[in-house]
Amino acid sequence: MKINYKTLAISLAVPLLVGGVSALITSSAMKNFESMSKPAFTPPAVVFPIVWTVLYILMGVSSYIIFTSNEAWDKKNSALKIYGISLLFNFFWSIFFFNFGLYLFSFVWLIGLIVSVVVTVILYYDIEKTAAYLQIPYIVWLIVAAYLNMGVYLLNR
Repeated sequence: MKINYKTLAISLAVPLLVGGVSALITSSAMKNFESMSKPAFTPPAVVFPIVWTVLYILMGVSSYIIFTSNEAWDKKNSALKIYGISLLFNFFWSIFFFNFGLYLFSFVWLIGLIVSVVVTVILYYDIEKTAAYLQIPYIVWLIVAAYLNMGVYLLNR
């Protein structure tokens, strides 16, 4: 399979920009998070940007695989639309959680994000299994995020 580097670059740039802009918007509010009570097993702060960067790269590679697959456009388009919705959920979760301190709402929003990613994985799996498998770490991390989110809510209300 020949790699289309322009398409790959765009596929990688989209989730990285979504994450980068969201991080930029929430950067000052994240300082407050450091002083809050957090649940057991909360990873050190340095882990979060590393994990998110890897996950955004995996999202980009997965979307590239789907976009360049030989599947019918309607099927690819449906999968990529749900992926786009999951990126919107992802973008706004940080703002709701860090900037507005809406911890319970953020938890519910995060459940919506998890559902949208699971649907994305199901649709990807039907097109190209590798693209679906690359999203498994994202789902695992979102489950960890849900645990942390609910823990912050319960410990800081």
